[in-house]
Amino acid sequence: MDIPTNVQVTCGDAPCGRSTFIILNPVTDEVTHLVVQQETFPETDRLVPVDLIAESTPHRILLRCTKDELSDMPPFTETEFIPPADREMYPLMMWPYAVPESAAMILKHEHIPPGELAVRRGARVEASDGRIGKVDEFLVDPETCHITHLIMREGHLWGQKDVAIPVSEIERMDEDTVYLKMDKANIEALPAIPMQRPWGKEA
Repeated sequence: MDIPTNVQVTCGDAPCGRSTFIILNPVTDEVTHLVVQQETFPETDRLVPVDLIAESTPHRILLRCTKDELSDMPPFTETEFIPPADREMYPLMMWPYAVPESAAMILKHEHIPPGELAVRRGARVEASDGRIGKVDEFLVDPETCHITHLIMREGHLWGQKDVAIPVSEIERMDEDTVYLKMDKANIEALPAIPMQRPWGKEA
């Protein structure tokens, strides 16, 4: 099963949003949740258990739930507004306008389950001898939800080909970077996978 990010997500009754993150357990390499950004206003990211994925392709994810059920799932991000310091606000003059010197701060908190990581499309991939590319998606065993391969597509050495890296070659991961045990020469020798994108459209 291919679980991509930045693709359309469809509930059982209608399109409902786009995938933004994959939540995984870095110890077991098990995918636990998908983050879906709803097509509503305001946009809200929802944590969706991976067992609700009915079907997944490089271009679309189908969920076993309705849009209403998706809206009841816990949010992935929470916005916090921090007011300015409790003091008189003197204007900062900017000809011909005057604007407040300070304003409320907006902070966003990600609700990642304890001990797990949120990995997004575009996270760096580092070979043992330097940067090699970017995360595009993961291949997952549908029976166990364990990752079997990391797919690199953008920014690697081979142009219009995908490269599948076995999960056994991943040394460690954090939110922004996947570190591999392999060097660039060994990665280049891996079999390439033909692109499967719609004509003129990014997956």
